[in-house]
Amino acid sequence: MKSWVVGNWKLNPASVKEVQALVDNLVDGVSAQSDIFQACHIVIAPCVLHVSQVSDILERKQGLIQLACQDVSALTATSGAYTGDISAQQLRDSGVEWAIIGHSERRQYCHEDNTALLNKMNHCADQDLGVILCIGESEAEYEADRTTQVLADQLSVVEDFLQQSNKVSADYLSNKLLIAYEPVWAIGTGKVPSVQDVTNVHKFIRERLQSFDSTLATTPVLYGGSVKPENAKDFAASELINGVLVGGAALKADSFLDIAKAFSK
Repeated sequence: MKSWVVGNWKLNPASVKEVQALVDNLVDGVSAQSDIFQACHIVIAPCVLHVSQVSDILERKQGLIQLACQDVSALTATSGAYTGDISAQQLRDSGVEWAIIGHSERRQYCHEDNTALLNKMNHCADQDLGVILCIGESEAEYEADRTTQVLADQLSVVEDFLQQSNKVSADYLSNKLLIAYEPVWAIGTGKVPSVQDVTNVHKFIRERLQSFDSTLATTPVLYGGSVKPENAKDFAASELINGVLVGGAALKADSFLDIAKAFSK
């Protein structure tokens, strides 16, 4: 199984010029060492304002890096009177291959729940847009030893999706779903769980997915939370950690590519 290294840029960079420089540096770095990165899927998720700009650059480079968006509409898969939303169809038309959904910041600031996430998954499947589903517990939940309980509830959206989506193909399930475990207390805080702790959680996630459908046995499970070049090799050494969702370190081409190298070996 190839590893996945996904860069979530969040609300960065601030200017078109900075976006251009970052993407150019990433593409140049991957092109120069394409033999190394063949064992790793590299994905970047700019803010929606910069998606078209980034898509144009990546298209000229023939798929060396895949493109994701940080969200997708829960209201429609196509178009309609939904001011401010971006649909799965519009994203696909712009060259986007993946949508991040369920990120803890969206859950917190936008009050997104499983109902909204289920709608988003259905809309993505309708347009053959891949889903990167983020799950994770808060620090209070972690300290109360409720991690697996919280994750089971968040993963139930996948079970509901399977039960309601009769038209979803086995190919879509096998190739268009990534799970990203991001303990909220580790995102951008510098607090990092041990590799063994993450491995144990990933084992639980994988077992839970397989209980929904045997097709999910090979679903990649990624880790996110203060991932840096300094700790990437440790996470890459675990067979149950199939990649990483990177935040701050994705905003510097060198550090992001160093992380990708760790998962390319």
